[in-house]
Amino acid sequence: MSDTIRKLRKVLQESIDSTPAKVSIFFKTGPGDYAQHDRFIGITVPTLRKIAKSFLNLAMQDLGLLIQSTINEERLLALIILTGQYNIGTSEQKEEIYQFYRTNIGHINNWNLVDSSAHLIIGAHLFERDRDFLEELAGSQNLWERRAAIVATWYFIRKSELGWTFKIAKLLQNDSHDLIHKAVGWTLREAGKKDEARLIAFLCDHAHQMPKTMLRYAMERLSQKEVINRKL
Repeated sequence: MSDTIRKLRKVLQESIDSTPAKVSIFFKTGPGDYAQHDRFIGITVPTLRKIAKSFLNLAMQDLGLLIQSTINEERLLALIILTGQYNIGTSEQKEEIYQFYRTNIGHINNWNLVDSSAHLIIGAHLFERDRDFLEELAGSQNLWERRAAIVATWYFIRKSELGWTFKIAKLLQNDSHDLIHKAVGWTLREAGKKDEARLIAFLCDHAHQMPKTMLRYAMERLSQKEVINRKL
């Protein structure tokens, strides 16, 4: 373990500003649940973001140690730092970070980890590149990889490019997991903010196959819910 990691972990322990129970309240950590593997020490996200600013130049080797930690806050901190590095990196550095992310995707294994990083690294990197990897993720047996596939398209939505959001949503519309239903639903909702007519058309074609949670999230902000309701 490097001196930098020792220092960082000391900072983390000194920065605990909550309790494990409070910071894990939105995760299912019981036996057999999706987050049963995760440990929390009680640090809120705003505090982690402040710490990340002080360690923005953390070496990739040290980031590798953090991303493999059993502690959720350490993995999340690694991803916050990575997204910061990606944002200011050179083309070569961005490629290295993207490849690091892909190599360590098995450790990006809770919804907060995926949702804080997939669009900012996978989405950003593939925006002007081949996107077949998103289809590969969507077809994965791994819940978090499937979630990463749809969340990554959030970057495209922000750039007003919606095609891949609807494409991945269609691939995942029959998924059995509630966390995919929610992610697809809110991503479709965000796409609808850019083009409501296109979202309505998509829902009219696919709503009958979509789980109720997915459909409810997708329709949250629509001004023409009655149009869909008449057509379903």
